[in-house]
Amino acid sequence: MVTPVDNNDVRLTGENSFLRLVQTDGGDHTSRASFWRVSFSPAGQGHALFLQSELTDEQIRVYADNIALARWLQEEIESVIHAPNGDQSIPVTEASFGRIGDATTFWTENILTASGDISLTWFDFMEPFIIRPTGNNDSGSLSVYSLFIPARQARLTINGEQASGRPNPEDVDGQPSSSASLALSESWLRVQ
Repeated sequence: MVTPVDNNDVRLTGENSFLRLVQTDGGDHTSRASFWRVSFSPAGQGHALFLQSELTDEQIRVYADNIALARWLQEEIESVIHAPNGDQSIPVTEASFGRIGDATTFWTENILTASGDISLTWFDFMEPFIIRPTGNNDSGSLSVYSLFIPARQARLTINGEQASGRPNPEDVDGQPSSSASLALSESWLRVQ
């Protein structure tokens, strides 16, 4: 009988929704956002946004309400899933975070800073599916469980200006998906 307990080291649980826009199917990303709402981590709770877009002059920007969490995410996870976001010389801008909507109609994350506001919106959702750990079981490697709710449509705005592009249709092991997805109930583990 398979045990229901996963004995690997729990590193984080929360959300890591992402939004990557393209001009043409399969094209380079014109905007890339990695949004975190963290319930548990060694650096505590909080929110962080890693953002790169033509609206940021192609520069990576980091926003957080817990700077220690943003730095921990850079070191522990972002450096693995998108290495440029792991650069800890990037300043962290203090921000406040709020959400409206739901996973059936639309979902918007609002980020407010001293210099303006950012909104990430996902809508026109596809069928949800679960990502579970597979593949690399080497000691020390990271693994993730998550509920993906892909969106056919997504929008990024900064101070009212909308980024160009749209989500790219993707396939995740035979499951129709998108380059813009809510990633809820997400838990990251380190394999022991």
